[in-house]
Amino acid sequence: MKAILLFFMLFFCGITFSQTTITGTVVDDNSQPIPGANIIVVGTSTGNVTDFDGNFSLTYNQNPPFSVQASSVGFETVTVEITKRNQKVDFILKEGTSLDEVVISASRTPERIFESPVTVERFGLKEIKNTASADFYDGLENLKGVDVNTNSLTFKSVNTRGFATFANNRFMQLVDGMDNSTPALNFPIGNLVGMTETDVLSVELLPGASSALYGANAFNGILFMRSKNPFDHQGISASVKRGLTSQEASGDNEYTDVSIRAAYKFSNKFAAKVNFGYLKGTDWAAVNEDDKTNIGGTRANIDYDGVNVYGDEVSTNLKNVIESETFLAQLPNPALVNLVPLVDVSRTGYDERDLTNYDASSIKSDWGLYYRPWENDFEISYVGKVGTGSTIYQGTNRYNINNFFQEQHKIEIRNDNFFVRGYVVSDKAGDSYDMVFTGININSAWKDNNTWFGEYTGAFISATLGGADETQAHAAARNVADTGRFLPGSDEFVAAFNKSIADPDLTTGSKFQDASKYYHADANYNFSHLIDFADIQVGGSFREYSLNSSGTIYTDIDGPITYSEYGIYTQIQKNLELNDEMELKLTGSARYDKSEFFDGFVSPRISAALTLNQNHNVRASVQTGFRNPTTQDLFIGLNAGRAILVGSAPSNLDRWTRNYDLSPGGAAIVQSPSVTQTGAAAYNNSYTASSALELAATGNPAVLEIANPDLVKPEQVTSGEVGYRGKFNKITVDVSAYYNSYKDFISQEVVVAPFYGTVGDGGASIAALANGDSQAYSTYTNSEANVNSYGTSVGVSTKVFGDFDLSGSYTYAKLDFDSEAYPDFATNFNTPEHKFKASFGNTDLFENFGFNIAYRFSDDYYWEATFANGVVPEFHVVDAQINLKVPSMKSIFKAGATNLLGDEYFTAVGTGHIGSMYYVSWTINNL
Repeated sequence: MKAILLFFMLFFCGITFSQTTITGTVVDDNSQPIPGANIIVVGTSTGNVTDFDGNFSLTYNQNPPFSVQASSVGFETVTVEITKRNQKVDFILKEGTSLDEVVISASRTPERIFESPVTVERFGLKEIKNTASADFYDGLENLKGVDVNTNSLTFKSVNTRGFATFANNRFMQLVDGMDNSTPALNFPIGNLVGMTETDVLSVELLPGASSALYGANAFNGILFMRSKNPFDHQGISASVKRGLTSQEASGDNEYTDVSIRAAYKFSNKFAAKVNFGYLKGTDWAAVNEDDKTNIGGTRANIDYDGVNVYGDEVSTNLKNVIESETFLAQLPNPALVNLVPLVDVSRTGYDERDLTNYDASSIKSDWGLYYRPWENDFEISYVGKVGTGSTIYQGTNRYNINNFFQEQHKIEIRNDNFFVRGYVVSDKAGDSYDMVFTGININSAWKDNNTWFGEYTGAFISATLGGADETQAHAAARNVADTGRFLPGSDEFVAAFNKSIADPDLTTGSKFQDASKYYHADANYNFSHLIDFADIQVGGSFREYSLNSSGTIYTDIDGPITYSEYGIYTQIQKNLELNDEMELKLTGSARYDKSEFFDGFVSPRISAALTLNQNHNVRASVQTGFRNPTTQDLFIGLNAGRAILVGSAPSNLDRWTRNYDLSPGGAAIVQSPSVTQTGAAAYNNSYTASSALELAATGNPAVLEIANPDLVKPEQVTSGEVGYRGKFNKITVDVSAYYNSYKDFISQEVVVAPFYGTVGDGGASIAALANGDSQAYSTYTNSEANVNSYGTSVGVSTKVFGDFDLSGSYTYAKLDFDSEAYPDFATNFNTPEHKFKASFGNTDLFENFGFNIAYRFSDDYYWEATFANGVVPEFHVVDAQINLKVPSMKSIFKAGATNLLGDEYFTAVGTGHIGSMYYVSWTINNL
């Protein structure tokens, strides 16, 4: 027993003896402490970070000698050799350039931006602290080549290189490796339920196709957000932001944004963290009264359909009214029908502001448990995230997303060479509702459509007989038909509103109902520690969807729709030292993806980056990408008012079915008062919408064109890119240019399907259109057109007047598509041709005081989407902030304003105009 005790004493003494503790500080070349700097033992994952005063302590279970490295974003890395135990080391880091920052996303392995083989943008701790925007996510719009489309105060959509709506399913967004796309809608929802600012470590963005490493949804770019690991970032930090938003339409309203982070390392084996975020404000009110169907039109139009007016989507031709048996039976003289013009008339709608309170809120929390069983880089973790909130979403219609809930749960095993993770993402629509159908069904609750249009037509005849001209007669007819209409705020209106938003049946209500989810697993292994001649990686992923909207979004009335997809990939990377001043990095990767509905697809990428004398880097890459049709492309079945959206999965076409009452002429043709039509008619028996409109205008059947769009299949892109990065003393330059060529471009095509007859028959189908016996559908298909895009971006940064930071970027983007030859096909390019951004600031104007000013210019562009089309005017935006660091309180105080000039603007037709925001914030202990 004594021998055993002696053995253990000697063993533990050996452990104690082999432990080396290093302490010290990290400062910049002005002797200012650098909080949050990384301290790591070279060749290991053992490390720590400096505290708010730049101090650190690090314990390593080995005897000297070994090397320790200090690094921080925006500074050059410094390495020193440890030669004795309990050594004190003071690091002095010289400020570097943005090109020296390390990224992981470009090649799934750490590398400097300078040597990355593809274009990459980074937003690190320094940029987050100094952003002039209201929060870090808004600050992304200052990155080169990035578009941020503002859906609402709390929901913003990031995109690069065009082709985006708010349903941005061409762009992927990952938070610690988890896709935060909502299962119901299959696209990222900004930072509504994402990360709290106090937990953000870095943000990286790859513009352009990234399918070779990241799969189908990384078709147009990918955004990575990484959080702080509690082993490296401990303590309690918090941020409190208070201010107001100011908009002409909604006035001045209070704004609050709070985030709290708590992390603790219980031992070298176990650490945990928890985050909480709360945001409350008032959304940008949308008050656009432009007429969608008559450009330049006003409410005086008899067939008015206002952009932000709902209920007026219900429209009919008075011919359908006067030919009805009910109407004819009420006329004292049948000849009076000749007094009625054959024109379309819409019902009177309600303003959006009458159908929402514009509350904007976000409440989110996440937690993580981290276990390192051998006290090294091998880590097992569980992360959970939940979020709820209220916002406005603009898709096919405008939606009030109220008490929306999303949760994610992830289990991951990883070390420096591999990871295996699995996670689930699920959502619930809460009390969300479609504002367009709310307006429609409040009208219907007061007076059904047949009655309203009948009263309108009868009043029109009476006014005409009384001597009124056509304009006066229409005004009188509307007054009569609207008599007794529920007025906003009245008890009747409120009752009808509450009934509608609680009813998921769109024929009577407007509730947005959903409880969808998806399961995802992916893995990666890097063989670089086992193979010397090259870095080789392999990996793969699997995803299964479960769509569950109870028939309110998808055709899942009989139960959830499930389907799956998977992919595998590999990458080989080789560094070649050509001589003392030239190094060539070659990268080749390929990925195979397969959805159960489509053939598999291979996405290769080849790139080369040549570094010259450590100051110049030239890069070139060619890659292919693809994207599978989304859940909506395949399985949607949604009545959007003027058109019905029907997904084109073969099993989906007959699941959408609807009964239609026929006109008297149509009933005579088919010998029945009604017919039943399925979604298959949109794809198998339809005319193009533009030719149907031309028939209505000319009466000439020869103008009709058969549509019958093909069922949707995966879209492909071939992308070529070249770029240059250079350092010239204090000036850095980053230039890139690209050309994208698309094949089988996915988009929506509006068609019109007659209720009887066969398209092209020259008889019954034409009569159906003439009688109004037809239905408009928005179909999902692939264009036969050549769709290409190209562009370039230039970024320059430097130091001026000593320590002042000055940077600017210019981005050019151009669509190459013959829209006149394909008038029914929308590409949704939706990006300005010219963008310019600049920033000017100083983190230490004088001791502990800094400032930053950011400017953005956007050229005008044409916005194209299912909700509304139109021109987005050019805009100029200035954001600014000043900040004061108080080391004794471990605090940073900031005061700032966004859109400081107060010129309201918008990034998409139909959204609220973006006003100004003024705020002050207090951030504590956020390293």
